[in-house]
Amino acid sequence: MIEIKNLSKTFKKNMVLDHIDLTIKKGDVVAVIGPSGAGKSTLLRCINLLEEAEEGTITIDGLRVDVKKKTKQELISLRQNTAMVFQQFNLFRRKTALENVMEGLVVVKKLAKNEAEEMAKFQLQKVGLIKQIDYYPKQLSGGQQQRVAIARALAMNPKLLLFDEPTSALDPELVGEVLDTIKETALEGNTMILVSHEMNFVKKVANRVLFLYNGKIIEDGTPKEVFENPKNTRTKEFLSKIAYSTEPEYQI
Repeated sequence: MIEIKNLSKTFKKNMVLDHIDLTIKKGDVVAVIGPSGAGKSTLLRCINLLEEAEEGTITIDGLRVDVKKKTKQELISLRQNTAMVFQQFNLFRRKTALENVMEGLVVVKKLAKNEAEEMAKFQLQKVGLIKQIDYYPKQLSGGQQQRVAIARALAMNPKLLLFDEPTSALDPELVGEVLDTIKETALEGNTMILVSHEMNFVKKVANRVLFLYNGKIIEDGTPKEVFENPKNTRTKEFLSKIAYSTEPEYQI
């Protein structure tokens, strides 16, 4: 169980997250949609404390952190229970795919090198990159780099996976391979929050969709409810403008 209470964040007196309350059950795949500047990425970054919120509590599987009173150990523990996949991959350029996945296992989880290597190879196999384990990021396509980043996140065995627009930096022809990997991750029962503009993918993979606007969750329901019968006028306007029905159909 993941519970977020009263999470608030401002940038230069602008309220980016406005007292967010959110409860997520184990195995949920929650998609966050909304216009640019709505606070979607900030929400993810505040959940794992890459951004510091002004107030609120975050509880993940019994670990409760008050963002105003957090200790160093609570910060470490929270980050050990979450893993984030970024828009720009954030791989170490001078480390191979294998070394990138091993890094957190050795440095954060303190695994022995041989154990970390075994786990890293297992995860790279799952994302279809076992033949590229000795490649450096510059030798990999954007889609392959993002799959390494997903393998790195999965290797940490987090309670919560955070995906921040994982396909936005990719050429269109590379998007499918990353979405396939995320789909497999969801089908394995991982608890996930996904910020994405791939609406057809969201409709098929998420079991819950949140519409974030001006720092508030103004719509919360199943994909069918949100996409076919949104209750909020702003949600209706957003969905009518993006014309998601014209996107290439994503098959799963």
